[in-house]
Amino acid sequence: MRGKRARLYLGFAGLVVALLGLFVLNVNSGSVSLSPGEIWTILLARGGDNGAIVWNIRLPRILATALLGGALALSGFLLQTFFANPIAGPFILGISSGAKLVLSLVMIGFLSRGVAVGSLGLIVAAFLGAMLSMGFVLLISARVKRMSLLIIGGVMIGYICSAVTDFVVAFADDANIVNLHNWSRGSFSGMIWENVGVMAGVVLLVLLLTFFLSKPISAYQLGETYAQNMGVNIKAFRAVLILLSSVLSATVTAFAGPISFVGVAVPHIMRSLFKTAKPIVMIPACFLGGGVFCLLSDLIARTAFAPTELSISAVTALFGAPVVILVMLKRQREQL
Repeated sequence: MRGKRARLYLGFAGLVVALLGLFVLNVNSGSVSLSPGEIWTILLARGGDNGAIVWNIRLPRILATALLGGALALSGFLLQTFFANPIAGPFILGISSGAKLVLSLVMIGFLSRGVAVGSLGLIVAAFLGAMLSMGFVLLISARVKRMSLLIIGGVMIGYICSAVTDFVVAFADDANIVNLHNWSRGSFSGMIWENVGVMAGVVLLVLLLTFFLSKPISAYQLGETYAQNMGVNIKAFRAVLILLSSVLSATVTAFAGPISFVGVAVPHIMRSLFKTAKPIVMIPACFLGGGVFCLLSDLIARTAFAPTELSISAVTALFGAPVVILVMLKRQREQL
């Protein structure tokens, strides 16, 4: 018992320390290098020669990266709970690609008429796309019993949505619309405080609602029959899981584009770190772990080949794909 508690404390302490350390590194990374003393002065006094760089460019990006990384990991955890499959995630199942497709169509439609789309409008459009893709995934899941076929179906849905999106963006006339191609590859750049405020309100609200579902999730993990015997309304519960995971995925896609493998890799890493699948532990662990994972990935994307910035999805795939392969191999061994 003491060993489990010690692991719990050390695990969360490690995540918090890593989050704070990456916060400092990200604030200090860029074309203008800042000493820890300068950073401290700027954060406290909101002044200094480089105050505008920190407050208007770096801080919004860092906070957005942590929030959206946590949202992606939490979305992955909810989807893995829903499908009872450790490699289910918003990117692999095509949910992020569906959100990208509808969001791109909405943005092109409005931008071609010279109308800007607000943050909440972007989230709503991405949510509709996420729900559309989720609907197709659920139709597939109703017809196939093997989870491997469900994952393949989700991947195919993702490819179709991405192909349509690329086709539409490639043939757009307006130069601003063509620039959507960079967003469609995934990026945390260009964040402003308004974006951070909106995404924080949505993501933290969903995080709180997910905490309230800890007991039903714990019962559901033991099987639908057990959950029903414990008084869980299975249909309502599954609908809530879909809605919450889709809102999280849509929020990420609306602001940063589709980001790969975070939703699959981070929940598995957290299970391995804490040696438990209990929701009361996994929910905050996934949220913090997703923030750490994305902050590290964004730091590498910005600095590895500076001044050229890599696509964030390229970096997350580099770290996340091997985790998915390990999960699949482990699952195969367990089935033998």
